[in-house]
Amino acid sequence: MRGISFEIPNAYGKYLLELLDGINIKEWTWKIGSGESYVIQRDTLGKPLFPTQPLFSTTCLLAGDELHKNISVDDYYLIFVDLKAFSKTSNVRDITTYQEFIESDCQFVLLIVDCSYVTIYAKDQNTIQHLFLKAKANGYENTEYITDANDGRTTLIAF
Repeated sequence: MRGISFEIPNAYGKYLLELLDGINIKEWTWKIGSGESYVIQRDTLGKPLFPTQPLFSTTCLLAGDELHKNISVDDYYLIFVDLKAFSKTSNVRDITTYQEFIESDCQFVLLIVDCSYVTIYAKDQNTIQHLFLKAKANGYENTEYITDANDGRTTLIAF
């Protein structure tokens, strides 16, 4: 198993917090790739969810506790998300393919495309199984494992 894929509702909320529940996100350094996600302010799109993230920006790094704070305080709207987790002492670098993921210190990849389509890759098989069961329990649609046989993704970036 490489990971899982599923669909979340196209709505604002705290979906990243929900998706990452049960994973100790604070123990990692997170590479935030190009994306488009906004905090909801007065029922409309407000400031970017991630710091120094103008539209289609280059990447930034966040400590796990800072990421947790960003995704747990306010509701937000996710359009494109590209999160990659590295241990705090590892070599953080660009990961654009599954082969690069396997050969790198990156442990976890979370991608969201077009507000709803979630793809998660993890090196830890227990994490994959945990997230699969959680996605099913949350009623997310089209939940399935990603394997060597069915993985059609050519890049590990949101866009």
